[in-house]
Amino acid sequence: MSILSRKLPHMAATGALLMAASSLTYAAEKTYKVTITNITKSIAFTPFIAATHNKATDFYTVGEPASEELAALAEGGDVVPLMDTLLINHRVNDIETTEGLLQPGTSVSFTITTAPGARFFSTAAMLLPTNDTFVGLDTVRLPLRGKATFYAHAYDAGSEMNDELCIGIPGPTCGGEGVSAGEDDEGYVYPSPGIHGEGDLSTAIYNWQGPVAKVTIKTVHQRYK
Repeated sequence: MSILSRKLPHMAATGALLMAASSLTYAAEKTYKVTITNITKSIAFTPFIAATHNKATDFYTVGEPASEELAALAEGGDVVPLMDTLLINHRVNDIETTEGLLQPGTSVSFTITTAPGARFFSTAAMLLPTNDTFVGLDTVRLPLRGKATFYAHAYDAGSEMNDELCIGIPGPTCGGEGVSAGEDDEGYVYPSPGIHGEGDLSTAIYNWQGPVAKVTIKTVHQRYK
């Protein structure tokens, strides 16, 4: 799969880092290889958006309303609004997106860079077929060396009613409309309860339990200053 890359200027090192660097050599930039594996039985993921950033930036907060940008991703798989917001955020170091649907049991890999002050990672993609459910990792700390593995869960954006009717679900299974008017939604992000078997979706086919994706982040390059 091809990767669309959006690079941002590196964030300035903090005063504490500059003091430490006066006598020690430190990594000015790191490059990581990220591999995301779909571990569901029959759910597909829309293209992922991922970013490295500082601790003050996040994609979502459980228990709080989803941003309009996250709702666009969760309801229709559209990463552009969230990307546009991240591009103007000076706390963000690098942004990457993938292309195409990620089918069950398959993986996608890409590289992403970070710098002092931007040692955190977030990623998200929509689950198909669902009304407004997304897989997400939010503000996890990048490994200092070697690699780290995370198991990502599914979250409901709370921006669309979960009627499980194909008319309101995009993608190859349903082919419906991906953005709703937001009526009768829950109004906040919460752990997804999965598919209930209502509407047009079968619980036997599309339901899941536990994590839906495995995310491995491996250090592949360090540039020292």
